[in-house]
Amino acid sequence: MTEATTAVTGHEDEHGHEPEIDSLHHLCRLLAEAAEGVGEASRYASELALGTRLPRTARGGAARRTLLRTVTDPKGLGWALRGRGLARIGRLAGVFTSRESLAVSMAVTGLKARIRAAAVSHPELLAGPDTARILRAVEEDRQREAVRVFRSILGSKGAERTFALLAPSFADILAWNALTDENPLNDAAGWEVATGRTLTGAEPVLGVSGRVWAFLDRGPGRAEPFVPSPALAERLDTTGTIAGYCRNIDAVGTDGTLLVQQVTGPDGVRRYVVQLAGMSGVRDESPQDLLGAVHAVARPATPYSRAVSRALRRLIPSGCEVALVGHSLGGITAMNLAADRDFCEIHRVTHVVAIGSPIDGKRPADPRTRVYSLVNEHDVVPSLEGRSSVSPYALPEQFTEFTWTDDTHAFPLCHAAERYAHNLEHEVPEVSARVDADLAPFRGRVTAARFFRLHDR
Repeated sequence: MTEATTAVTGHEDEHGHEPEIDSLHHLCRLLAEAAEGVGEASRYASELALGTRLPRTARGGAARRTLLRTVTDPKGLGWALRGRGLARIGRLAGVFTSRESLAVSMAVTGLKARIRAAAVSHPELLAGPDTARILRAVEEDRQREAVRVFRSILGSKGAERTFALLAPSFADILAWNALTDENPLNDAAGWEVATGRTLTGAEPVLGVSGRVWAFLDRGPGRAEPFVPSPALAERLDTTGTIAGYCRNIDAVGTDGTLLVQQVTGPDGVRRYVVQLAGMSGVRDESPQDLLGAVHAVARPATPYSRAVSRALRRLIPSGCEVALVGHSLGGITAMNLAADRDFCEIHRVTHVVAIGSPIDGKRPADPRTRVYSLVNEHDVVPSLEGRSSVSPYALPEQFTEFTWTDDTHAFPLCHAAERYAHNLEHEVPEVSARVDADLAPFRGRVTAARFFRLHDR
């Protein structure tokens, strides 16, 4: 049984709406399965109608015409051409002329049901006039109008409030838009989100392939040890709590600094806690830039993960137990390292704690690795790989997901490492206690703190 849970206010409100959410989630999954089935039927019919499998007889010609009507008639499968060759050309013609297929209609209906389910605990999604205007524009196939409304809301309410309002359903809205706009490149990403998969091939806005991001972000990764300033060394938290690790990540900043604390646990065993910070700027020499962040969501090996791996090989003896704690891009990188079989053959990764990170599509190589995902539901970043914190799809047994809301309702404030530390100590101390209890072997005397400066090349 999946151990994905909601710590405070995620799946039930004071009116006891959990059964309604369960029913909507069941409907979402059924619609996604049905949409996939209709899509595969459309592909098969398209290949028969436009391929060479039917005989060249009068009977075969009648069957071909019937099939063509089936995959182009709004009363049948809609404009449902799929496949290669002529079918691909036909599909592109349908995309450019906004002709929708039955499969897409069903997938979009499922996405709408997911937004409705999210609105049970986040009523501002449907009740708020601003978010309602965006959803209405997308539904009426007015993507340019949706963008204009979004920009106007940014101007009136600010990015902080706007992204926080949309965060619980941000991925679903992007997928809905991808399936109904005139851009054929992002259709696959829309389908991945709509059917409960996480984004691996392309991003859902423009549809830029993950291979492009990988080509642009090809640095081998490099790590150099350095001595921190006395002020930074004095700021380090040595309590061994998850809130303390968040504060450490906030202290080291996002300039390419890696912190590794060597701890002698209660049992006298030496262990290591690796603390990974999030994204820095749009583009710089650090592997923690925007390009690296987009690349890390879709691909397991990045300059950031390679640089960290090189640093840990120099520092940590083979076979030692390691806990990887990361915020934002740092959490993604922690999961990328835990998913690397070569890395796990050297280091025994017992725990991954990802804070405000989109990691739900990644899986650790070692089935014994325990994964914690900590998410503020108004933080839009954790949903950027396609699965939101209020998703109808469960996580695997290795994962424990804790979600909550606080009174900020502002992004990126609610995404900051310092804010997560505050949440864990004051809003959701029970979450902190649960994670701290599982990390008990790593709580002890900090015998060393090592710093590395990470570079792309």
